[in-house]
Amino acid sequence: MSLRDFLERFRPAGTPGASAAGVPADRAAERAAELEPALARLTRAQREAERIRAEADEAARAVREDAAREAARLVAAARAQAPEVRRQAAAPLLDRARREADAVRAAGDGAAAAVRARAAERMPELVERAVADALRPSGGPAGRVGLAGTGGPRGFEEPEGRGRPDGHGGPDGHGGPGGAS
Repeated sequence: MSLRDFLERFRPAGTPGASAAGVPADRAAERAAELEPALARLTRAQREAERIRAEADEAARAVREDAAREAARLVAAARAQAPEVRRQAAAPLLDRARREADAVRAAGDGAAAAVRARAAERMPELVERAVADALRPSGGPAGRVGLAGTGGPRGFEEPEGRGRPDGHGGPDGHGGPGGAS
């Protein structure tokens, strides 16, 4: 209770002088009567605001659930499409790798053909050398060893009058240094 309300009790109800019967004014009741309609409207507005908030919360919950379902659907679709997308992304790389492998294979085939041709060209001479080495007696006379119908191995001819470079042939090509074997 305020000081003003307290002092209001001691105020005379009428004017001084003539005695008049009256009831003191009830200011609190006057204020309550004046504010009650406004407070009732405010209460209705508060209830309406609570109802709107509840509806908004429900709508937001529904939007969140829909968004979560849509996100899950998009993720599932992306996971289902991922292998095909990976295949499509890798296709140019695989094609380039296959072309490079074919080029390397072709280069290797060319190199192998060149080696085979060189081997075929050198093989007769190498066979003649191998046969000549195999037929040459160890520690025997040095000189040319001929193969039937070939005219002897090429590249193994020793100059006349000289022994083998391993020291087994003498100046006469038959034995030791003095010609004795």
